[in-house]
Amino acid sequence: MQYHYDVLIVGGGLTGNSLALALRDSGLQVAIVEANTRQQLLAAPTGDRALALAAGTVAKLENLGLWQGVSDSATAIKQIHISDQGHFGKVRLSAEKEKVDALGYVIEARTIEAHLAEQVDQSGIEQLCPARVVAITTGQDHVNVSLKLHKESIIATAKLVVGADGGNSSVRNLLEIPQQRTDYEQTALVTTVKSSLPNQNVAYERFTSSGPLALLPVDKTHSAVVWTRTNADADALMAGSEADFLAQLQDCFGYKLGELSLTAPRRAFPLSLIRAEQMLAERTVIIGNAAHQLHPVAGQGFNLGLRDVVDLAEMLINRQQQALDIGSADFLHAFAKIRLQDQNRTISFTDNVVRIFSNDWLALAAARNLGLSLLDHIPAAKSLLARYAMGLAGGNR
Repeated sequence: MQYHYDVLIVGGGLTGNSLALALRDSGLQVAIVEANTRQQLLAAPTGDRALALAAGTVAKLENLGLWQGVSDSATAIKQIHISDQGHFGKVRLSAEKEKVDALGYVIEARTIEAHLAEQVDQSGIEQLCPARVVAITTGQDHVNVSLKLHKESIIATAKLVVGADGGNSSVRNLLEIPQQRTDYEQTALVTTVKSSLPNQNVAYERFTSSGPLALLPVDKTHSAVVWTRTNADADALMAGSEADFLAQLQDCFGYKLGELSLTAPRRAFPLSLIRAEQMLAERTVIIGNAAHQLHPVAGQGFNLGLRDVVDLAEMLINRQQQALDIGSADFLHAFAKIRLQDQNRTISFTDNVVRIFSNDWLALAAARNLGLSLLDHIPAAKSLLARYAMGLAGGNR
């Protein structure tokens, strides 16, 4: 069997499958390499997490024909309530005031992962799975990718290799692309709670001295919890009983939704800002979490990764239509230049939010609360913040 492709995508998760589906009618010969079986992917603990999809992300998924099959499983965010524990500052954002149906949507990661995987199956896109990338070597007009497919060693060639294989990217590691890493010394505790009062489609972001607490609506009385704590606090909360965990969560969040009860296991994910020092090598580009991993405070991870996908797909399709080399250095540099502005802005915003709000320094607490209070009373500023939340500001297309 011959393994020759135009685009070889390494990674069969959300980012890789989205790119493959965006290219399905492009005329490009596309294949996906995935190290895990479908069953392993869909059983991974990360599938339990709730994804907060910005309105702009949902519009992009709709344009790709990928949202229609999961829209009934998503919960609209009608309002966002931002507050600072123990202080007066707060901001309220409203879909109604912004004249949109929703500020965003919440969906279980596993739901959308399974849907995209099914779409890939139905599209006939070739999948090499389970297959592990062993080596990458570049020729003048192609890349040779050595794979261990099942128990067989094969070589696949492509005009362009795309690394969409997550934070532990084998493509990035094999190409020896260095990373900049900032350890926040925090852990995200993830679970789901049921509330005695309906959530009214409100997403809550509550900042505390040890990190932010988000409750995202997943149906009328259930909310996904993303609770950031110091590593030591998180270890203690995970080691303790569910009753103790719940009592501390209730104390941190308060009683806006009445009594809370756990309805899902607790899971813990250490948090860092990790960014590759470059997105490209010869005839290779890395996107999504392979290139950047963010703190979940603003829910920007997959939203940013999907913008990588959409820009790359559009540029590849245009390149293909002009019968130009899709793996040339000038093309890849043009793609990286387009993406860097968005990535720099989003990463800087997320990092600054973490540093400003995960801090109990008195002067900074006073300044941020004054800022939140002023922001809540300036309609134009609130509208701009809402557009950022929806992924519609700052040049995001």
